[in-house]
Amino acid sequence: MKNINRFNFTTPQVIDELKELLSMALPITAANFLVFLRAVVSVLFLGRLGSLELAGGALSLGFTNITGYSVLVGLASGLEPVCSQAYGNNKLELVNLSLYRMVVILMVAIVPIGLLWLNIESIMLLLGQDAEITSMAGIYCRYCLPDLLTNCLLQPLRVYLRSQAVTKPVMWCSLIAVVFHVPLNYVLVEVVGLGVGGVAMGTVVTNMNMTVLMIGYVMVYGKMKWRWEWTDGIGFWELVRLSVTSCVGICLEWWWYEIVTVGAGYLDNPRLTVAGTGILIQTTSLMYTVPMALAGCVSARVGNELGAGRPNKAKLAALVALACAFVVGFINVIWTIVFRDKWSVLFTHDHMLQSLVSSVMPIMGLCELGNCPQTTGCGILRGTARPAVGARINLGSFYFVGTPVAMGLAFFYNVGFRGLWIGLLSAQFTCVVSVLYSVLVKTDWEGEALRAEKLTSSVSVLEMVTEYNSDASDEEKLLLMPK
Repeated sequence: MKNINRFNFTTPQVIDELKELLSMALPITAANFLVFLRAVVSVLFLGRLGSLELAGGALSLGFTNITGYSVLVGLASGLEPVCSQAYGNNKLELVNLSLYRMVVILMVAIVPIGLLWLNIESIMLLLGQDAEITSMAGIYCRYCLPDLLTNCLLQPLRVYLRSQAVTKPVMWCSLIAVVFHVPLNYVLVEVVGLGVGGVAMGTVVTNMNMTVLMIGYVMVYGKMKWRWEWTDGIGFWELVRLSVTSCVGICLEWWWYEIVTVGAGYLDNPRLTVAGTGILIQTTSLMYTVPMALAGCVSARVGNELGAGRPNKAKLAALVALACAFVVGFINVIWTIVFRDKWSVLFTHDHMLQSLVSSVMPIMGLCELGNCPQTTGCGILRGTARPAVGARINLGSFYFVGTPVAMGLAFFYNVGFRGLWIGLLSAQFTCVVSVLYSVLVKTDWEGEALRAEKLTSSVSVLEMVTEYNSDASDEEKLLLMPK
């Protein structure tokens, strides 16, 4: 096998790839930012209710992320290599089939997740969390239960569309849904008086609106008529394998952030430290919108090009995305230092809480200098159908490096709250070095193109008869969902 490093790229090729990547990433970034705004609105309404409600909401947000949303997003990311490589290889029937199979996988997964959410109070009390905070968290989780069902459709649809380079509809659907989020929260919290439950219900309804809009878009513009029969289950289990390994990689990172929330509950003045953690995690979510979009889009680009048998273009897409990620990382470092004292004022009027958040903002900015290229690199690994590599890296970085550093500084060396975030900093830099080594040094791009051909061929188990509407536009023909 020849080494792919022989490929040389010209300036016009780099510019063309940058345009291609940005045309996908900008709408997805906008959609991610809108989802972040939805979360910020929820935190702001929790803050208006009081510090106890804010702390309870932060704890429940951490718990639902650990046990629910991270799992569903992680499992759905298993679609990325299959759908993107199948689309690049013109295996259009496999794109649809994988979507339906993923919905089934997620439907099974939400059963144990729902049981955990119903028992959050007993679990948190067993872990020694504050009883009042835990009670508020329990209310939030119970009202969020319907959101599990919504995400069984929402998360796969996002990957399904992105793998076909259809990103603007996701942005517009998110915009329409989020526009109604603020008045919805106001009515549920202030007018109806549901309190913490109203904040949770507002998130559920907003996500439901987003899902309905996406389904409507796909069904209206899907011009492909088809019938199908199951022939065997090989493709299903291949998708399960990719989904589980993708899920492990994503969850290991997400869970570590939430471990910070739980750890903050054991520090002095837990109401203050848990509330501060909630604000900081929402801030990291803001900064995460760009690398998350880059990761998803470069995964699709790399998968499309590998599926089409163009390993040189797949490598170019990876390099351009990593360069963009480093630029975004430096921008995050600058603004977290410059605006560290003003940012916390947006979330709370408590001066002690403002001071606590401001003291950690520069550390969190440095974390993003590693997080941006690391997240993008993990997207590249998923595009090459190697999520297990990312999972091993996240396990070693966050749990064998970050956890000892964070817990040692916070509790044994009495650094306190800042020590938890210094632990995250050590984990992120260990992670980014490992990911870059895997992508830039260890990846055989020609070999990955051969693997992509085998992957999309081995799971083509659907017998179909298709008929295109001759009047459909090119973009409409990308959307293969039957009416």
